Amino acid sequence: MSEPAVFASDLTLSNSPLPRHAPRVLLPACNRMRGPHPFHMVGRKYVEAVRLAGCLPVIVPAAHPDELLAWLDLADGVLLTGSPSNVHPGHFGQAVQDPSLPLDLLRDQWTLPLIRLALARGLPLLGICRGFQEVNAAMGGSLHQAVHEQPGLADHRGPSEAQPLDEQYGPLHPVHLPAGGLLAKVLQTEQVMVNSLHGQGVDRLAPGARIEATAPDGLVEAFSFPERPGFNLAVQWHPEWRAADNPVSMAMFRAFGAACRAWHAQAHAHAPSRSDMRTD
Repeated sequence: MSEPAVFASDLTLSNSPLPRHAPRVLLPACNRMRGPHPFHMVGRKYVEAVRLAGCLPVIVPAAHPDELLAWLDLADGVLLTGSPSNVHPGHFGQAVQDPSLPLDLLRDQWTLPLIRLALARGLPLLGICRGFQEVNAAMGGSLHQAVHEQPGLADHRGPSEAQPLDEQYGPLHPVHLPAGGLLAKVLQTEQVMVNSLHGQGVDRLAPGARIEATAPDGLVEAFSFPERPGFNLAVQWHPEWRAADNPVSMAMFRAFGAACRAWHAQAHAHAPSRSDMRTD
């Protein structure tokens, strides 16, 4: 069977070229099999969201534990992407309840320690969906493996995958933003509508985390670590979907991008650029 045609218009980037010294943001790749071959994969919508934040996306295929500090030394921020896969429940002391659901053990192996290192140094960090769950698990929290099976909680899996993408990612329920939190400050409101495409969700929130948003059923939809240095935020919904057309999403990515630029400026304040160095 021949491959579908790919037209140049399908590959056009969504915004202007980035400046030469744009901050660099790490995006972890997921691991998928295509036939007998393993591939590293990152959703394009996350790459474009980093560009909308004014930052240069740097895809990390996978990292050995001894490489994590080297990767972080290259970075001005980290964006933890969503994925069809779940965090393995062994990371929060549970057995797998539904073996049919996808896992990504290789991603777990290095992203969880990367999160702890990034938060310790104050590197700007934004977690989305799976990334939100990774942050909670990495920092000592736990997850419901099936939110819809928990008494008192709604089904957060959203529309069927058979529906058009605009319906799958359309606004589904409001979230309440507690006054005084980071997200309320960034968005300047007490409530926003969000999409919902997740089966897992926060059970026990990680120690030191502050709730930044809740769903109508009380499920945590966003959190941060206010005692950690620098900007950090994790959200359960998908702000990257058509972010350029969504003022709420753009406010979030601008705040993340501003934090990455501030980190970059501080890190390079006394370092001469290559163009400034003599070559004679």
